[in-house]
Amino acid sequence: MFAIILSPFFSIRRGLRARAALHAEVIALPHQLLVLQRANRDRRLQLTASDRLFWVWLLRLWTGWRSALVIVKPETVVAWHRRGFRLYWSWKSRHRQGRPSISRELIDLIRKMSLANPRWGAPRIHGELSKLGFVLSEATVAKYMARPRKPPSQTWRTFLANHMKDIVSSDFFVVPTVFFRALFVFVILSHDRRRLVHVAVTEYPTSEWVARQLLEAFPWDSAPGYLPRDRGGRYGEKFREAARWLGIREILTAPQSPWQNGIAERWVGSCRRDLLDHMIAVNERHLQRLLTAYVLYQHEDRTHLGLEKGTPDGRIRSVASGPVISQQRPGGLHHRYDRAA
Repeated sequence: MFAIILSPFFSIRRGLRARAALHAEVIALPHQLLVLQRANRDRRLQLTASDRLFWVWLLRLWTGWRSALVIVKPETVVAWHRRGFRLYWSWKSRHRQGRPSISRELIDLIRKMSLANPRWGAPRIHGELSKLGFVLSEATVAKYMARPRKPPSQTWRTFLANHMKDIVSSDFFVVPTVFFRALFVFVILSHDRRRLVHVAVTEYPTSEWVARQLLEAFPWDSAPGYLPRDRGGRYGEKFREAARWLGIREILTAPQSPWQNGIAERWVGSCRRDLLDHMIAVNERHLQRLLTAYVLYQHEDRTHLGLEKGTPDGRIRSVASGPVISQQRPGGLHHRYDRAA
């Protein structure tokens, strides 16, 4: 029953297909005549890209295209179709939306981290970047990591930095008072982050006094391993005994060679330029108070070139917006600038 009802529709469809095939053949044959008319004197066909595209299009629409093809072999048209297929998907793959590209700054950061930490792999660096808020895959980190030619090894800078925590320096310098008296300042400075461990002022720097300052500077087994110092006579035998009792090895610099104790000498120079050249000490108590304020300023506020413009205590960067406020340090000689929250 259904076959009888649908038979007219099938007949109409077959008729339309036959008519469409006839029209396709009518289009194909004149096209081949035009191609033959363009042939040169050597009777060589000159097929253009539009000709190839026409037959590829006809291949997809008409199943009987082989019967009307004369100028080339059917395998040639199939090869054109495959070539077009490859070109189409190459173009589409080039323009598809894939992983987002990362910035040049992030690439430089990945290379910097891999060079500074040669023993770190991609998972470790990816973990550090994720803590900094960067969203990227571990494969991307591995792609942009620096590849050293030699086996990973720490640099000399890293080797020296790992031993700075066990080295301190000491030095004396003289400060005149308002009444023309000479006060002696004794400082002990840690090589790690240029932190001042101890500062004391006296008018009579005996060996017993210096030894007592050393004991006060390192209580509870906190003494370092090495202490570079000059050959001044103020240290004496008592100081050497205290150093041996604490387990500190003294490193004596050569005569008249302050550069061998450069970190302590640099701190003394900074203290003079930043504070003492602009103040007049009244007495020991006044000078001790000035030095204590200056040490606090150095640790918390003053930036140091040797610390990549950081502070020994690790000054936290201010917020990005808000009015800038000024705070006097110490006594108005210097200022600290922050943004108000």
